[in-house]
Amino acid sequence: MKPNFWQYLSYQFGGVLPASMQDWVREDLVGNGAQARYLFRFTLPVIPLLCLFLLIPGPLWIGLAMMALLFIPLVYFAIALMNVYRRHRLLVHDLDPQLLNANTQAKIDRTRDDYERRHGRLD
Repeated sequence: MKPNFWQYLSYQFGGVLPASMQDWVREDLVGNGAQARYLFRFTLPVIPLLCLFLLIPGPLWIGLAMMALLFIPLVYFAIALMNVYRRHRLLVHDLDPQLLNANTQAKIDRTRDDYERRHGRLD
């Protein structure tokens, strides 16, 4: 079940979706492309505000440099806090925060099984 427009808008601003939409929330937060969606949602609303620097009189490079001085640290901290935010969103929706590590653990398990199979430790 997918959220309607108003539920989706509320979700984007930190709202909690009903329990019937937990599968959609899980896919949104830990599915394929979750990191890209997070960065897109975090940085997109800031771009119009940063474009106001282009209205400052002077050479274009000054406005672009001021935009970069704010945008680069914003992206840096967004990436640094990505897992913290996604873990929080999972907890708020009553989902297991360990879901963030599920793909990594599955890859580790596959590598271990492959190693043990090649070196005769598995039957």
